[in-house]
Amino acid sequence: MAHKVVVMGVSGSGKSTLGLQLAQALNGSFIEGDDHHSAESRDKMSRGIALCDRDREPWLDRLSACMAGNEGTTIVSCSALKRSYRARLRNGVNGLTFVFLEISLPEAIERVSRRRGHTFPASLVADQFTALESPAGEERVLCLSAGQAVERNLVEAIQWIAAQPGHREGIE
Repeated sequence: MAHKVVVMGVSGSGKSTLGLQLAQALNGSFIEGDDHHSAESRDKMSRGIALCDRDREPWLDRLSACMAGNEGTTIVSCSALKRSYRARLRNGVNGLTFVFLEISLPEAIERVSRRRGHTFPASLVADQFTALESPAGEERVLCLSAGQAVERNLVEAIQWIAAQPGHREGIE
């Protein structure tokens, strides 16, 4: 069975790390959401300017199209900060699930500050926390702590995905 999963959270939460490992464990494809931002959005972020809904909507549509167009298991890293963003992604992808990596503001800033050569500066992390509408309580969302070991989050995510409605055959 093909799974469509968004690993979400603020910058520095470990979306890409967990997403890539999850895709490998499920014999699926991994899509790095940041690679699908427009040149204009990348430029804005590199200059420390937060993206607005208008900037993010075409990006979310590109990510939905990538997931929907891939017949196999597909894992995407995407901040998906607002409920409306998640609804937009869900509208484009049947059976979409989300793994939310929760992290504190100080830890996220510290992690992002350690990055080298990344488009997203630490100065924008607080803006993401301001925009974040927690998905806790939404349907088909698993909440995990970004402070846990990646291996533990990976095991929990795999078990949760296997238990989702419509899953019949176990992990591929």
